[in-house]
Amino acid sequence: MEFKLRTEFIELDNMLKALGLVSSGAEARQSILAGSIKVNGQVETRIRRKLRPGDSVEFKEQQVSIVA
Repeated sequence: MEFKLRTEFIELDNMLKALGLVSSGAEARQSILAGSIKVNGQVETRIRRKLRPGDSVEFKEQQVSIVA
């Protein structure tokens, strides 16, 4: 799956909400803090991690590529 950026970056929690992978901001935060998300192959626990083109996110067997 691809996520096309409209700005320079998107924060991790907002990207999860925008794609409908979580139902709320609270669920996004819980998933991130629980270590359920990988960014570029590494577990990411920063809620506001800035995602830029070229980054990839793994969550619940979903692979998301960030594109410009």
